Amino acid sequence: MSEAGTADRSKTDGAYRVLARKYRPTNFSELIGQEPMVRTLTNAFAAGRIAQAWMLTGVRGVGKTTTARILARALNYRTAEIDQPTIDLTVEGEHCRAIMEGRHVDVIEMDAASHTGVDNMRELLEQVRYAPVAARYKVYIIDEVHMLSGGAFNAMLKTLEEPPPHVKFIFATTEIRKVPITILSRCQRFDLRRIDATVIAEDLKRIAGLENIAAEDEALAMVARAAEGSMRDAQSIFDQAIAHSAGKVTAETVRSMLGLADRARVVDLFEHLMSGNVAAALAEYRSQYDAGADPAVVLTDLAEFNHLVTRIRFVPDAAHDASLTEEERRRGEEFAGKLSVRVLSRAWQMLLKGISEVQNAHRPVSAGEMVLIRIAHAADLPTLDEALKSLESGDRVAADVPRPDPAPVGAPGNGGAGGGAGATAVANRHVVSSGNGNAPAMRLVEPSPAAAPSPVAAPEPPPQPEEPQVPIASLEDVAALADANRDMAFKVQLKRCVRLVRIEPGLLEVSLTEDAPKTLLNDLTTRLKSWSGRNWFVSLSREPGGETLAEIEDNRRESAIVDAKADPTVAAVLARFPGARITDVRIFEAEDELNPADIADDGDIDDDDDEL
Repeated sequence: MSEAGTADRSKTDGAYRVLARKYRPTNFSELIGQEPMVRTLTNAFAAGRIAQAWMLTGVRGVGKTTTARILARALNYRTAEIDQPTIDLTVEGEHCRAIMEGRHVDVIEMDAASHTGVDNMRELLEQVRYAPVAARYKVYIIDEVHMLSGGAFNAMLKTLEEPPPHVKFIFATTEIRKVPITILSRCQRFDLRRIDATVIAEDLKRIAGLENIAAEDEALAMVARAAEGSMRDAQSIFDQAIAHSAGKVTAETVRSMLGLADRARVVDLFEHLMSGNVAAALAEYRSQYDAGADPAVVLTDLAEFNHLVTRIRFVPDAAHDASLTEEERRRGEEFAGKLSVRVLSRAWQMLLKGISEVQNAHRPVSAGEMVLIRIAHAADLPTLDEALKSLESGDRVAADVPRPDPAPVGAPGNGGAGGGAGATAVANRHVVSSGNGNAPAMRLVEPSPAAAPSPVAAPEPPPQPEEPQVPIASLEDVAALADANRDMAFKVQLKRCVRLVRIEPGLLEVSLTEDAPKTLLNDLTTRLKSWSGRNWFVSLSREPGGETLAEIEDNRRESAIVDAKADPTVAAVLARFPGARITDVRIFEAEDELNPADIADDGDIDDDDDEL
């Protein structure tokens, strides 16, 4: 549309019209952010390959219903010079105004949410066979088509597949997955994408000029971000901001209206968290809350800035996004050069989990504080692979080294360019520590290609006297230690439930029987360390392992009893006393003497059930 037409449309002629209606696009040139669809329709109309039905899908406010009306206008376009379907709608045609205002007799708009039944669809389809009254095509626009019932969809199938030549169908939906595939296969589908925040901000600036409203660029950027890709939402929020400000629309006005946190203060809060300064982070968070910021919104803004820093790290051009403030752009680049991807990823995961916690909490502000405390303390913790690397290399991070007062990230002596007393080289990265004594904090910073500062080694702890170590080479040794320490319950569990797979100094691999207690491995590890004077790594193996100590003892006893039964003397005794049986066999050494008392103690002779 021409500037003159736009200016005319901007004039009020009575009742006030909201911006979303006043600046609703009337032709394809005004439809912003949907260039792929416009290109396809332009080529189709130019080649005369006009479909019989279209399916428009996308989130709310991206222009589905508006596109449907513009498409109906293009199908029925007629002027004194042009009498055919066309995409060029710069000159208002005979039917254009009535179609765009939703009052044309041959363009039937139906809301499927209030006409879901099969009877409604049959009533509509009965009118299909009649020719249009005034226009070229009879166009049916069905909004929220996914709300139709199964019977209504089935009633539509035949007509949709073979419609009369004078009928066109245009469907719009936000839930494309709920539309049956039999309907989708009969339509030409267009996915209307979310509109970029930069494009929304530029269009809002154009509208502000037409309305003679002064608006700060930062305020327009905040409105564009809050709209989340919906032009209608952006225009509605901007309309509200104009009424709220009663003058110039400022960033402070939009912030207070939407309950948003100051973007610069969000960056300050992010810096406190990354430096581990819990007290400063909680104070900043409480200050934003007292100023009207919603706790969940604060965490969401933190997550967005965390994502921005991560994105700038890999795509430096992301810092030039027009929707960003100068503060976000400058400090985002600084953080991207100093924070490691692992730290950013961990903070992102904790923020996502924390947002849902705050939204579901009875006291959101308290839940938000706990999330911030976790993030600040996590800055001190290495990731799993970093911890494994440090263990493999034998490096130790000095957690108790005195730390300087908290300073902004990048300040001299705090790990930005200088080293300081809190920097320790671990796994080719610098561990930068800062804190105020309340929460120790360290974060990993990638070393620069230039000459890196020499790391300050942590003070070595005083040598400790080594405890004597008890050699252990078998499960029998472990059982002997349990016996020596009078731990009979553990000894019984060890003998009955543990099968040896492999044993080396400090390493024990075992398999367990089905009836083994769940805590047996932990108990075994603890007792081995306590009894042997060294650390033991006890693991559960998938291999079956050998026999348990109890099974070994049972086998030895059975073998000894069989041998005893074969002894002539024992056989004679068993024959002399019918019903007697051997319950135990003890092997005496050569120097041991056999006295009658031992015999009396070891074998009781009973008339009913004699035992030897």
